Formats: sequence, structure tokens, C-alpha cells
Amino acid sequence: QLQLVESGGGLVQPGGSLRLSCAASGFTLDYYAIGWFRQAPGKEREGVSCISRSGTSTKYADSVKGRFTISRDSAENTVYLQMNSLKPEDTALYYCAAGDRRLFFLCELSGNDYDYWGQGTQVTVSS
Repeated sequence: QLQLVESGGGLVQPGGSLRLSCAASGFTLDYYAIGWFRQAPGKEREGVSCISRSGTSTKYADSVKGRFTISRDSAENTVYLQMNSLKPEDTALYYCAAGDRRLFFLCELSGNDYDYWGQGTQVTVSS
């Protein structure tokens, strides 16, 4: 059974940092582009970041550029999202997703590109 499990969320003060993890069981993440998405109450789901299957291409939403970094650890079969300089508007449920519809060196922030989704981890930024 293919599963994605997110972890690392929590409560953090504005300006703080968190590192989210997306771990896979039942399949190898290297074979998939991985995306991070978030959804705040009353808002639509937003693509935050993605990394291609090659690991050489990444994308970020304008709202997180320069603050968030996505990376892969093949040995751990895990993808990370390092989040720095967090703002209250980053508060949301964060999901990771895996998909193989794009070319090896590409990834997109569209949810339609991804077939497997985790259950999410809550990030709350508040003083």
C-alpha cells in the first residue's frame, strides 16, 4: 500500500522555523515528483513548493520564495520542506503529494499533477 506521512508541524512564533517531512512507505519517492500544498480554513488549497523526480528542478509559490526550501533525502526516502521566517499567514494544514505525470526534470504546483496524498500536518504561526 502506497502511503505518504507528513510530520514536523506545530506551533511556532512569527519569525520562527519548522522543517516538515514527507516520508513514504510502499514506494520510492525518487520515482516521483513531490509537491507540498497547504490549505487554511475557508481558503482554497495552495501549491507551496515542488521538486522534480530528478531532484534538480524546484518551484515555489511567490508567497514563500526566499523563505522555504524543498529537498530530497533518497537514503531516508523522505522529502523535506524547510520553512524559515514564518508568518501568521503561513498557518495552514500542509500536505505532501507524489506524482509521475511530468517529465523527469519538471514539477508543477497544480494538485492535478499528483496522485498520492498524505493526511497533512498542521502548522500554526502565532505569538
